[in-house]
Amino acid sequence: MQYPVGPPLPPAHPPMPAVPPPGNEATGHVPPAPAAADASTAAVAVLLIGPAGAGKTTVARHWADTRRVPTAHISLDDVREWVRSGFADPQSGWNDHSEAQYRLARRTCGFAARNFLANGISCILDDAVFPDRPVVGLGGWKRHVGPGLLPVVLLPGLEVVLERNAERSGNRRLSDEEVARIHGRMAGWYGSGLPIIDNTHQDVATTARLLDEVVARALTAW
Repeated sequence: MQYPVGPPLPPAHPPMPAVPPPGNEATGHVPPAPAAADASTAAVAVLLIGPAGAGKTTVARHWADTRRVPTAHISLDDVREWVRSGFADPQSGWNDHSEAQYRLARRTCGFAARNFLANGISCILDDAVFPDRPVVGLGGWKRHVGPGLLPVVLLPGLEVVLERNAERSGNRRLSDEEVARIHGRMAGWYGSGLPIIDNTHQDVATTARLLDEVVARALTAW
């Protein structure tokens, strides 16, 4: 890049710090939390991945509720449904409108996560991220939240997912065929290197404890 000849002009504003200090209202890239073996007290950003009916939201809320440090729960589906008039429901067909609203919701969730982390509050996000579909893939989450994001897959057996889905209502409830298709695609996470929790036979509290163990191992590795 070329610059005009002559002395540089003074900046119009003082330079902003690369990372906002705690309490600063600015947000931006937040570095990974320092290594700590106790996942119940570490400041982290977890992305809980899984099919509809996996129990992502229930587990995420319980995990956030029971940590010993401030922790926020951010659900992509909740944020997508902030759009009331003109909501593009992917169940009616994935198109440019539903994709645009998904991207907007993901950016909004990422901004919120960075803001919470910049102020010392951990967060857990949940979304049905597909391993074979970049548009709803993991790369976007890492771009918006930052490299410190810890993805964890929650993948119970199909029979459990179908049973839980049957208890849902409104646009959160999918057809059995759609649930089976999504569940099959989620199996692609096996072999990806991401930690996977099979909560087929685990209650919510036990699943949250397993999540703590996964996070603790990841933080120790950092």
